[in-house]
Amino acid sequence: MASTHDLVILGGGSGGYAAALRASQLGLTVALVEKGKLGGTCLHSGCIPTKALLHAAEVADAARKAETFGVQASLAGIDMKAVNAFKSGVVDRLYKGLHGLIKSAGITLVEGEGKLVATHADGGGTIEVDDEQYTGRNIVLATGSYARTPRDLDCGDRVLTSDEVLEMTDVPSSVVIIGGSVIGVEFASVWNSFGTDVTIIEALPTLVPLEDPALSKQLERAFRKRKIAFKPRTKVTGVEQTDSRVTVWLEGGDTIEADLVLVAVGRSPRSEGLGFEEAGIATDRGWVLTNERLATNVQGVFAVGDLVPGLQLAHRGFAHGIFVAEEIAGMNPRPVLDTGIPRVTYCEPELASVGVTEPQASEKYGDNNVEVVEYSLGGNGKSQILQTAGTVKMVREKDGPIVGVHMIGSRLGEQVGEAALIVHRAMLPDDVSFIHAHPTQNESLGEAALVLAGKPLHSHL
Repeated sequence: MASTHDLVILGGGSGGYAAALRASQLGLTVALVEKGKLGGTCLHSGCIPTKALLHAAEVADAARKAETFGVQASLAGIDMKAVNAFKSGVVDRLYKGLHGLIKSAGITLVEGEGKLVATHADGGGTIEVDDEQYTGRNIVLATGSYARTPRDLDCGDRVLTSDEVLEMTDVPSSVVIIGGSVIGVEFASVWNSFGTDVTIIEALPTLVPLEDPALSKQLERAFRKRKIAFKPRTKVTGVEQTDSRVTVWLEGGDTIEADLVLVAVGRSPRSEGLGFEEAGIATDRGWVLTNERLATNVQGVFAVGDLVPGLQLAHRGFAHGIFVAEEIAGMNPRPVLDTGIPRVTYCEPELASVGVTEPQASEKYGDNNVEVVEYSLGGNGKSQILQTAGTVKMVREKDGPIVGVHMIGSRLGEQVGEAALIVHRAMLPDDVSFIHAHPTQNESLGEAALVLAGKPLHSHL
């Protein structure tokens, strides 16, 4: 006998558990199927543990630079056992809290590997877990993604993805990172702060190639200053590993030797073998295709998070999950658009952005219909105290609203909330000219808007 619920959700990561919690709040009955641990990639092998490592790296840098601020301190070394204990403690506390939320919400948590075994003519379908069936009037697919590796590259003891790297018990002396996007530059930042010799290999012309060119250039400048090596426009042709070393072969015949190789070339959707295609769900190279309301081509079946083409971010998954729950409840919520989703890369310095880049704005509005300002953090008092360089860049349609905000500098990820509000609400520069507290890094957004409005205070037009 199959138990029946208003929603059966396959996957308990960011998108899945957000859908479950919101649906429960709306009075819907929910079954949530998860084969691993609640919280998925973000909580256990992504956002949270990597940011814990990045904070440990920030503390190491602070100790190393303490004399700059008149504080007598020194860095004796990195105790990875203690670092991992700190990281695990953060994850465990959040995991226990999430378990408590799910339990108190009355959600049926099904532990085991689920598979979509049927869809129904009147909507929804059936998920099977260990020979038990759970029928949903609506099905939500939220199976997430996994670390991608090139087909011709075998991982092993010395060639790792971001999943295995998080379990390391020692600090390597040298690392080659294949891939210079978010995951690659974040781990490069951690290892450099821990004292590792790091080289990034990126096939595209710049690091973080999806960001505004101004941010890519400044990150590269900062990495050079930190002595993080990187090779853009470079392809890896092979990797050889022995018991003690790894040799990376580059296009053109050059080689690099290191203790470890991190493969950070992106993430792929986790959909293979889960019954999606057999049930008639439209896919493209593993991605589940949906309309803007996150509905698949099969009635009553939705998909959320990393499974859907677009930005692979936990907060996108949260937003998708909430949206789908409200959609099923008949609330007609506003669609989640990737252009309005804030993005943060937590290396040092941090990158934070929302909306379109300058090249994207030029393509959309025309070269002569775009106005841009770059406000240097050199004029920001708090940034000077923090000893960080950087920029706040704003992009607007000529005589129109601000359509993109792009920032680089220590801790600027904390300012992306206001940036998202500016873009989401289509604010004009004058709309951002409200009073910002001084001295804060937050006031750099107000200063940039003043420049864009033609009335700069601490900078020149």
